[in-house]
Amino acid sequence: MRIFVTGGAGYIGSVVVERLLDKGHEVVVYDNLSKGHRESVDAPATLIVGDLADRESLQRAIDAQRTEAVIHLAASSIVGESITSPHAYFQNNIVNGLNLLEVMREAGVKRLVFSSTAAVYGVPASIPITEESTLAPTNPYGESKLAFERLLRWYDEAYQLRYVSLRYFNAAGATARHGEAHDPETHLIPNVLKVARGEAKEVMIFGEDYDTPDGTCIRDYIHVGDLADAHLLALGAMEKSSQIYNLGYGSGYSVAEVVEMSRQVTGRWIPTESAPRRAGDPPVLIASSDRIMRDLGWRPRMSELDQIIESAWKWTNKQA
Repeated sequence: MRIFVTGGAGYIGSVVVERLLDKGHEVVVYDNLSKGHRESVDAPATLIVGDLADRESLQRAIDAQRTEAVIHLAASSIVGESITSPHAYFQNNIVNGLNLLEVMREAGVKRLVFSSTAAVYGVPASIPITEESTLAPTNPYGESKLAFERLLRWYDEAYQLRYVSLRYFNAAGATARHGEAHDPETHLIPNVLKVARGEAKEVMIFGEDYDTPDGTCIRDYIHVGDLADAHLLALGAMEKSSQIYNLGYGSGYSVAEVVEMSRQVTGRWIPTESAPRRAGDPPVLIASSDRIMRDLGWRPRMSELDQIIESAWKWTNKQA
């Protein structure tokens, strides 16, 4: 299949492309490289440097590649930044996303896998979170992703543009070829490993007074390889109807537990520093992924925290 991947030069995108190529798909990556890296796009995938805001460029690219399906990963995705700059998130994640939908509609491309987020749920009333849980984002990032999901629903009804929306929980870890390399880095595990490597003095813990056993936030960490596998399964899941799926492991680890496990994996002391809570951070986010396991047969292969951290640690050391 000829797959068009927006944001395919980024962290998750590079692993999705890796998996697509391994399965024999033809892949075109469309990325403005504002967060992604040219060298992260594996051969023989084609990289087109372009922005979703440039509708003419996007249309030429999708038409020229005879696209059969789109995996849409391009987005602004930092919670704190979304609170201070909501306009940028609504522009990039909604308006520019609408450009993509319109180009797909005009080109007759009828299948889309969408990179959504657990942030659409906000502070959940109960754990684990199911796809039927209340949708109440607490930040513009989650609001923008939810708005795009709602656009998808109406494009499905009006134009039969089928979609699978994958609501990610916390992507983490690395494959042998690809890992996290953000600038600035906001995710916990790579920041913890920076301290282990001596590239930072301490790990900042944002809030130690949450209603959790040790006072720090709890998150459901999912290995990026398992996440990528779900995208491949989603490509074949739109024949009859569109779907929404959570992607997590159904168990969570606190910030303090991640730090302690990282100490064990690396064999190094990792100092921490207390900091105020970040705006928009729910205390606990844990997924129920029963639906995608039942419907698509998705089965995690790297679900233990030590496996996730060890894979990231190995990749990090290879980059030195």
